[in-house]
Amino acid sequence: MRHICVAYEEKGPYERVLERAAELSRALGAHVTVTSVAPVPVRFGRGIGPFDPADPPARHEAEVGRAVARLEALGVHDVTGVLLSGEPADEIVALARSRHADLIILGAHEGGFWSRLVERSIDDAVAHKSNVDVLIVH
Repeated sequence: MRHICVAYEEKGPYERVLERAAELSRALGAHVTVTSVAPVPVRFGRGIGPFDPADPPARHEAEVGRAVARLEALGVHDVTGVLLSGEPADEIVALARSRHADLIILGAHEGGFWSRLVERSIDDAVAHKSNVDVLIVH
């Protein structure tokens, strides 16, 4: 295993996601690419712009920076941060493919029954779309 992609978002089990990535990277000598994806709504109103004002790219850029710093503090010496925008699952899978990743690590959806019915589960979509192994951290 030479390359691990980490899909990062500061909610749910985010600290455990970084801990697992650091453990595997140190044990295997793998490079880590960490990303956070600013979602782009499929439909947006006139004058609103392509990004949700409540979830702007700047928030995701800051998350990537904090994740890189935390991975370095956990002993990962070969880490890169990448900010993406688009449909999260598609972007995560595309990044892993373009970087020839051997593994994708991301956090589990922490919502309850109703949340799972209403919201799309990124972890589930990544697991189904990816052609590499996916580690979903709880």
